Amino acid sequence: QVQLMESGGGLVQPGGSLRLSCVASGIILSDKQWGWYRQAPGKQRELVARINTYSETNYAVGAKGRFTISRDNAKNTVYLQMTNLKPEDTAVYFCNGAGGTTMYRWGQGTQVTVSS
Repeated sequence: QVQLMESGGGLVQPGGSLRLSCVASGIILSDKQWGWYRQAPGKQRELVARINTYSETNYAVGAKGRFTISRDNAKNTVYLQMTNLKPEDTAVYFCNGAGGTTMYRWGQGTQVTVSS
């Protein structure tokens, strides 16, 4: 059974940073294109960053230059480093397959709140 577990969220002031972690059990992430998504209140879930099996990355316009997605295959973990956070980044963040990769049951996500 595949389980996705996101962590690392929290309350941070504008301009602050957070690093999110996505640990998967039941699957091997190293052979999959993987992504970080977010869903703000009242909005649809959106893809903010993805990384392929060669560790090539792609970002949504609002994330480019501030967010960095990376992977540690030995730990079967994908990270999202977020810097210069803005109030509009407030959302629940999730990880899952991306770019045509099989998607799995969503995890609980991790709440990121950017507020002064």
